[in-house]
Amino acid sequence: MADERIEKLADLLVNYSVEVKPGQQVLIRGISNAEPLIRAVYIKVLQAGGNPWLGISYPDQETDFYRYANDQQLQHVPEPFKYVVENYDVMISILSDSNTRALTRVDPQKMVMRHQASAEVFSTMLKRAANRELRWTLSLYPTQAYAQDAEMSLKEYEDFVYQACLPDLADPIGYWERFSARQQKIVDWLNGKQKIHVIGSDTDLHMSVSGRTFINCDCHENVPDGEVFTGPVEDSMEGHVAFSYPAIEGGHEVTGVRLWFEKGKVVKATADKNEEYLLKTLDTDEGARRVGEFAIGTNEGITRFTGEMLFDEKIGGSFHMAVGAGYPETGSLNQSAIHWDMLCDLRQGGQIWVDDQLMYENGHFTLDL
Repeated sequence: MADERIEKLADLLVNYSVEVKPGQQVLIRGISNAEPLIRAVYIKVLQAGGNPWLGISYPDQETDFYRYANDQQLQHVPEPFKYVVENYDVMISILSDSNTRALTRVDPQKMVMRHQASAEVFSTMLKRAANRELRWTLSLYPTQAYAQDAEMSLKEYEDFVYQACLPDLADPIGYWERFSARQQKIVDWLNGKQKIHVIGSDTDLHMSVSGRTFINCDCHENVPDGEVFTGPVEDSMEGHVAFSYPAIEGGHEVTGVRLWFEKGKVVKATADKNEEYLLKTLDTDEGARRVGEFAIGTNEGITRFTGEMLFDEKIGGSFHMAVGAGYPETGSLNQSAIHWDMLCDLRQGGQIWVDDQLMYENGHFTLDL
Protein backbone atom coordinates (compact mmCIF):
# COMPACT_ATOMS: atom_id res chain seq x y z
CA MET A 1 0.00 0.00 0.00
CA ALA A 2 1.32 3.42 -0.93
CA ASP A 3 2.49 5.62 1.93
CA GLU A 4 0.45 8.85 1.80
CA ARG A 5 3.30 10.61 3.62
CA ILE A 6 5.44 10.37 0.48
CA GLU A 7 2.84 12.27 -1.54
CA LYS A 8 2.47 14.86 1.26
CA LEU A 9 6.25 15.34 1.39
CA ALA A 10 6.46 15.73 -2.39
CA ASP A 11 3.70 18.35 -2.27
CA LEU A 12 5.54 20.24 0.48
CA LEU A 13 8.81 20.20 -1.48
CA VAL A 14 7.31 21.34 -4.79
CA ASN A 15 4.56 23.74 -3.74
CA TYR A 16 6.01 25.27 -0.56
CA SER A 17 9.78 24.79 -0.38
CA VAL A 18 10.63 25.84 -3.94
CA GLU A 19 7.19 26.96 -5.19
CA VAL A 20 7.48 25.66 -8.74
CA LYS A 21 5.72 27.92 -11.27
CA PRO A 22 4.52 27.17 -14.81
CA GLY A 23 7.31 27.07 -17.37
CA GLN A 24 10.17 26.89 -14.85
CA GLN A 25 13.05 24.47 -15.41
CA VAL A 26 13.45 22.01 -12.53
CA LEU A 27 16.27 19.53 -11.88
CA ILE A 28 15.34 16.60 -9.64
CA ARG A 29 18.44 14.83 -8.29
CA GLY A 30 18.57 11.55 -6.42
CA ILE A 31 19.61 7.92 -6.25
CA SER A 32 17.39 5.31 -7.90
CA ASN A 33 16.48 3.66 -4.57
CA ALA A 34 14.44 6.79 -3.73
CA GLU A 35 12.17 6.12 -6.72
CA PRO A 36 8.85 6.43 -4.79
CA LEU A 37 9.65 9.97 -3.61
CA ILE A 38 11.39 11.00 -6.84
CA ARG A 39 8.37 9.87 -8.85
CA ALA A 40 5.97 11.75 -6.56
CA VAL A 41 8.09 14.92 -6.85
CA TYR A 42 8.27 14.52 -10.65
CA ILE A 43 4.47 14.29 -10.90
CA LYS A 44 3.98 17.28 -8.57
CA VAL A 45 6.34 19.37 -10.72
CA LEU A 46 4.36 18.46 -13.84
CA GLN A 47 1.10 19.29 -12.09
CA ALA A 48 2.55 22.68 -11.07
CA GLY A 49 3.38 23.40 -14.73
CA GLY A 50 7.15 23.04 -14.36
CA ASN A 51 9.52 21.31 -16.77
CA PRO A 52 11.29 18.54 -14.82
CA TRP A 53 14.58 16.89 -15.73
CA LEU A 54 15.82 13.89 -13.79
CA GLY A 55 19.44 13.53 -12.69
CA ILE A 56 19.44 9.98 -11.34
CA SER A 57 22.44 8.01 -10.10
CA TYR A 58 22.67 4.39 -8.97
CA PRO A 59 23.66 3.13 -5.50
CA ASP A 60 27.46 3.09 -5.06
CA GLN A 61 28.03 5.27 -8.12
CA GLU A 62 30.29 7.56 -6.06
CA THR A 63 32.27 4.53 -4.87
CA ASP A 64 32.88 3.48 -8.47
CA PHE A 65 33.85 7.03 -9.40
CA TYR A 66 36.52 7.41 -6.73
CA ARG A 67 37.84 3.89 -7.35
CA TYR A 68 38.36 4.26 -11.09
CA ALA A 69 38.60 8.00 -11.88
CA ASN A 70 42.01 9.38 -12.83
CA ASP A 71 43.15 12.90 -11.93
CA GLN A 72 41.65 14.42 -15.08
CA GLN A 73 38.30 12.78 -14.37
CA LEU A 74 38.38 13.86 -10.72
CA GLN A 75 38.77 17.45 -11.88
CA HIS A 76 36.08 17.27 -14.58
CA VAL A 77 32.73 18.99 -14.01
CA PRO A 78 30.13 17.91 -16.60
CA GLU A 79 28.93 20.72 -18.84
CA PRO A 80 25.23 19.80 -18.46
CA PHE A 81 25.51 20.25 -14.68
CA LYS A 82 27.23 23.60 -15.13
CA TYR A 83 24.41 24.65 -17.43
CA VAL A 84 21.77 23.65 -14.88
CA VAL A 85 23.46 25.59 -12.07
CA GLU A 86 23.88 28.66 -14.29
CA ASN A 87 20.41 28.63 -15.90
CA TYR A 88 17.77 26.49 -14.17
CA ASP A 89 15.13 27.94 -11.86
CA VAL A 90 14.83 25.12 -9.34
CA MET A 91 16.91 22.23 -7.99
CA ILE A 92 15.35 19.51 -5.80
CA SER A 93 17.78 16.99 -4.26
CA ILE A 94 16.81 13.78 -2.46
CA LEU A 95 19.27 11.94 -0.21
CA SER A 96 18.92 8.13 -0.07
CA ASP A 97 22.27 6.49 0.65
CA SER A 98 22.31 2.71 0.84
CA ASN A 99 25.72 2.75 2.57
CA THR A 100 26.68 5.93 4.41
CA ARG A 101 30.25 4.71 4.95
CA ALA A 102 30.95 3.66 1.36
CA LEU A 103 33.59 6.38 0.88
CA THR A 104 35.40 5.89 4.20
CA ARG A 105 38.46 4.29 2.54
CA VAL A 106 38.72 6.83 -0.28
CA ASP A 107 42.00 8.76 -0.31
CA PRO A 108 41.19 12.17 1.26
CA GLN A 109 43.34 13.87 -1.38
CA LYS A 110 41.05 12.59 -4.13
CA MET A 111 38.08 14.17 -2.38
CA VAL A 112 39.98 17.43 -1.92
CA MET A 113 40.77 17.44 -5.64
CA ARG A 114 37.09 16.89 -6.42
CA HIS A 115 36.03 19.72 -4.08
CA GLN A 116 38.55 22.08 -5.67
CA ALA A 117 37.31 21.26 -9.17
CA SER A 118 33.72 21.99 -8.13
CA ALA A 119 34.52 25.30 -6.40
CA GLU A 120 33.45 27.57 -9.27
CA VAL A 121 30.11 25.88 -9.91
CA PHE A 122 29.46 25.71 -6.14
CA SER A 123 30.12 29.44 -5.86
CA THR A 124 27.77 30.14 -8.78
CA MET A 125 25.04 28.09 -7.11
CA LEU A 126 25.39 30.03 -3.84
CA LYS A 127 25.31 33.41 -5.61
CA ARG A 128 22.26 32.57 -7.73
CA ALA A 129 20.48 31.15 -4.68
CA ALA A 130 21.23 34.31 -2.69
CA ASN A 131 19.69 36.39 -5.49
CA ARG A 132 16.66 34.05 -5.66
CA GLU A 133 17.53 33.24 -9.27
CA LEU A 134 17.89 29.58 -8.27
CA ARG A 135 15.62 28.05 -5.66
CA TRP A 136 16.82 24.77 -4.18
CA THR A 137 15.76 22.30 -1.55
CA LEU A 138 17.18 19.15 0.02
CA SER A 139 15.29 16.31 1.66
CA LEU A 140 15.71 12.61 2.44
CA TYR A 141 14.13 9.28 1.60
CA PRO A 142 14.48 6.75 4.45
CA THR A 143 16.84 3.80 3.85
CA GLN A 144 18.20 0.94 5.92
CA ALA A 145 21.58 2.70 6.05
CA TYR A 146 20.19 5.83 7.70
CA ALA A 147 18.09 3.71 10.05
CA GLN A 148 21.14 1.73 11.11
CA ASP A 149 23.15 4.89 11.76
CA ALA A 150 20.29 6.20 13.88
CA GLU A 151 20.03 2.86 15.73
CA MET A 152 16.42 2.39 14.64
CA SER A 153 14.47 -0.12 12.61
CA LEU A 154 13.53 1.07 9.13
CA LYS A 155 9.90 1.48 10.24
CA GLU A 156 10.96 3.55 13.26
CA TYR A 157 13.23 5.67 11.08
CA GLU A 158 10.49 6.25 8.50
CA ASP A 159 8.22 7.48 11.29
CA PHE A 160 11.02 9.73 12.59
CA VAL A 161 11.69 11.25 9.14
CA TYR A 162 8.09 11.90 8.21
CA GLN A 163 7.22 13.24 11.66
CA ALA A 164 10.13 15.71 11.40
CA CYS A 165 9.16 16.79 7.87
CA LEU A 166 5.39 16.70 8.37
CA PRO A 167 4.64 17.50 12.05
CA ASP A 168 1.06 18.32 11.04
CA LEU A 169 0.17 15.69 8.45
CA ALA A 170 -3.23 17.28 7.88
CA ASP A 171 -1.70 20.66 6.95
CA PRO A 172 2.10 20.42 6.37
CA ILE A 173 2.37 23.76 4.55
CA GLY A 174 0.33 25.57 7.18
CA TYR A 175 2.51 24.15 9.95
CA TRP A 176 5.72 25.48 8.39
CA GLU A 177 4.13 28.84 7.66
CA ARG A 178 3.25 29.16 11.37
CA PHE A 179 6.73 27.96 12.36
CA SER A 180 8.25 30.59 10.08
CA ALA A 181 6.25 33.40 11.68
CA ARG A 182 7.33 32.38 15.22
CA GLN A 183 10.99 32.02 14.25
CA GLN A 184 11.03 35.35 12.44
CA LYS A 185 10.70 37.05 15.84
CA ILE A 186 14.06 35.56 16.86
CA VAL A 187 15.66 36.60 13.57
CA ASP A 188 14.31 40.14 13.90
CA TRP A 189 15.80 40.40 17.41
CA LEU A 190 19.21 39.11 16.25
CA ASN A 191 19.55 41.26 13.16
CA GLY A 192 21.52 44.41 13.92
CA LYS A 193 23.45 42.86 16.81
CA GLN A 194 27.26 43.13 16.94
CA LYS A 195 28.87 40.22 18.79
CA ILE A 196 28.22 36.67 20.00
CA HIS A 197 29.84 34.73 22.84
CA VAL A 198 29.22 30.96 23.04
CA ILE A 199 30.04 28.98 26.19
CA GLY A 200 29.78 25.20 26.45
CA SER A 201 31.67 22.10 27.47
CA ASP A 202 35.33 22.77 26.54
CA THR A 203 33.98 25.57 24.32
CA ASP A 204 34.50 29.33 24.52
CA LEU A 205 34.02 31.29 21.30
CA HIS A 206 33.78 34.98 20.47
CA MET A 207 32.72 36.27 17.05
CA SER A 208 31.49 39.43 15.38
CA VAL A 209 28.25 39.49 13.41
CA SER A 210 28.36 43.22 12.78
CA GLY A 211 26.68 44.04 9.49
CA ARG A 212 25.63 40.45 8.94
CA THR A 213 22.11 39.13 8.35
CA PHE A 214 20.44 36.25 10.21
CA ILE A 215 18.32 33.91 8.09
CA ASN A 216 15.04 32.25 9.06
CA CYS A 217 15.29 28.58 8.02
CA ASP A 218 11.67 27.56 7.67
CA CYS A 219 11.57 24.48 5.42
CA HIS A 220 12.58 26.02 2.11
CA GLU A 221 16.20 24.97 1.46
CA ASN A 222 16.09 22.04 3.91
CA VAL A 223 13.21 19.67 4.64
CA PRO A 224 12.86 19.26 7.59
CA ASP A 225 14.12 22.55 8.95
CA GLY A 226 14.50 24.61 12.09
CA GLU A 227 17.49 26.89 12.56
CA VAL A 228 18.58 30.51 12.42
CA PHE A 229 22.00 31.24 10.97
CA THR A 230 24.40 33.89 9.79
CA GLY A 231 27.95 34.23 8.48
CA PRO A 232 30.38 35.59 11.11
CA VAL A 233 32.82 38.34 10.13
CA GLU A 234 35.65 36.39 8.54
CA ASP A 235 38.55 37.47 10.76
CA SER A 236 36.59 37.68 14.03
CA MET A 237 36.37 34.13 15.40
CA GLU A 238 38.47 33.71 18.55
CA GLY A 239 38.66 30.87 21.06
CA HIS A 240 38.14 27.12 20.98
CA VAL A 241 35.36 24.60 20.47
CA ALA A 242 34.95 20.88 21.18
CA PHE A 243 32.19 19.40 19.04
CA SER A 244 29.84 17.06 20.88
CA TYR A 245 29.04 14.75 17.99
CA PRO A 246 30.93 13.13 15.11
CA ALA A 247 31.55 15.44 12.14
CA ILE A 248 30.54 13.39 9.10
CA GLU A 249 31.60 14.43 5.62
CA GLY A 250 32.10 12.49 2.41
CA GLY A 251 31.51 9.18 4.16
CA HIS A 252 34.18 9.92 6.76
CA GLU A 253 33.19 10.00 10.43
CA VAL A 254 35.55 12.33 12.30
CA THR A 255 35.06 12.10 16.05
CA GLY A 256 36.26 14.27 18.92
CA VAL A 257 36.90 17.30 16.70
CA ARG A 258 38.48 20.29 18.47
CA LEU A 259 39.28 23.57 16.74
CA TRP A 260 41.24 26.60 17.96
CA PHE A 261 40.75 29.99 16.29
CA GLU A 262 42.85 33.13 16.07
CA LYS A 263 41.78 36.12 13.97
CA GLY A 264 39.06 34.03 12.35
CA LYS A 265 41.27 31.16 11.23
CA VAL A 266 41.66 27.59 12.48
CA VAL A 267 45.22 27.57 13.82
CA LYS A 268 45.03 24.13 15.42
CA ALA A 269 42.75 21.15 14.81
CA THR A 270 42.66 17.71 16.39
CA ALA A 271 40.37 14.69 16.28
CA ASP A 272 40.19 11.36 18.06
CA LYS A 273 39.41 9.51 14.83
CA ASN A 274 40.17 10.36 11.17
CA GLU A 275 42.29 13.39 12.06
CA GLU A 276 44.17 13.10 8.75
CA TYR A 277 40.91 13.60 6.84
CA LEU A 278 40.07 16.63 8.99
CA LEU A 279 43.45 18.27 8.40
CA LYS A 280 43.55 17.61 4.65
CA THR A 281 40.02 18.95 4.23
CA LEU A 282 40.89 22.10 6.19
CA ASP A 283 43.75 22.62 3.72
CA THR A 284 41.44 22.43 0.67
CA ASP A 285 41.83 26.17 0.07
CA GLU A 286 42.29 29.48 1.88
CA GLY A 287 38.66 29.72 2.99
CA ALA A 288 38.43 26.20 4.42
CA ARG A 289 39.95 27.24 7.77
CA ARG A 290 37.45 30.06 8.30
CA VAL A 291 33.85 29.86 9.46
CA GLY A 292 31.18 30.44 6.83
CA GLU A 293 28.17 29.75 9.03
CA PHE A 294 27.09 29.98 12.67
CA ALA A 295 23.64 28.57 13.46
CA ILE A 296 21.30 27.70 16.31
CA GLY A 297 19.07 24.62 16.01
CA THR A 298 15.41 25.31 16.80
CA ASN A 299 13.47 22.14 15.95
CA GLU A 300 12.16 20.84 19.28
CA GLY A 301 10.83 17.75 17.52
CA ILE A 302 14.35 16.55 16.72
CA THR A 303 15.99 15.62 20.02
CA ARG A 304 18.66 13.01 19.26
CA PHE A 305 21.71 12.56 17.06
CA THR A 306 21.13 10.26 14.07
CA GLY A 307 24.30 10.63 12.01
CA GLU A 308 22.55 12.59 9.23
CA MET A 309 23.27 16.31 9.41
CA LEU A 310 20.09 17.27 7.55
CA PHE A 311 18.30 16.35 10.79
CA ASP A 312 21.02 16.66 13.42
CA GLU A 313 21.88 20.32 12.78
CA LYS A 314 18.23 21.19 13.54
CA ILE A 315 18.29 19.63 17.05
CA GLY A 316 16.67 22.04 19.48
CA GLY A 317 19.33 22.95 22.05
CA SER A 318 22.30 22.75 19.68
CA PHE A 319 24.47 25.07 17.67
CA HIS A 320 26.56 24.27 14.64
CA MET A 321 29.27 25.95 12.64
CA ALA A 322 30.44 25.29 9.12
CA VAL A 323 34.05 25.70 8.11
CA GLY A 324 34.32 26.84 4.51
CA ALA A 325 31.93 28.67 2.23
CA GLY A 326 29.46 31.14 3.67
CA TYR A 327 26.06 31.99 2.23
CA PRO A 328 26.14 35.35 0.42
CA GLU A 329 22.64 36.27 1.64
CA THR A 330 24.06 36.56 5.19
CA GLY A 331 26.74 38.99 4.04
CA SER A 332 29.45 36.34 4.34
CA LEU A 333 32.45 36.90 2.12
CA ASN A 334 34.10 33.57 2.83
CA GLN A 335 34.64 31.47 -0.26
CA SER A 336 35.71 27.84 -0.31
CA ALA A 337 35.08 24.59 -2.15
CA ILE A 338 33.85 23.03 1.12
CA HIS A 339 31.04 23.70 3.57
CA TRP A 340 31.39 21.28 6.51
CA ASP A 341 28.87 21.52 9.35
CA MET A 342 29.94 20.50 12.86
CA LEU A 343 27.53 20.19 15.77
CA CYS A 344 27.65 21.07 19.48
CA ASP A 345 25.07 20.31 22.22
CA LEU A 346 24.25 23.21 24.57
CA ARG A 347 21.53 21.52 26.64
CA GLN A 348 23.76 20.89 29.65
CA GLY A 349 25.02 24.27 30.85
CA GLY A 350 25.55 25.95 27.48
CA GLN A 351 25.01 29.65 26.97
CA ILE A 352 24.89 32.12 24.09
CA TRP A 353 25.41 35.79 24.88
CA VAL A 354 24.56 38.44 22.29
CA ASP A 355 25.88 41.97 22.86
CA ASP A 356 26.44 41.01 26.52
CA GLN A 357 22.82 39.87 26.94
CA LEU A 358 22.04 36.23 27.77
CA MET A 359 19.95 35.02 24.84
CA TYR A 360 20.16 31.24 25.19
CA GLU A 361 20.75 28.90 28.13
CA ASN A 362 20.61 25.11 28.56
CA GLY A 363 19.20 24.73 25.05
CA HIS A 364 16.40 27.29 25.31
CA PHE A 365 15.93 30.91 24.30
CA THR A 366 15.67 33.27 27.25
CA LEU A 367 14.08 36.01 25.13
CA ASP A 368 10.51 37.12 25.81
CA LEU A 369 9.30 37.41 22.23
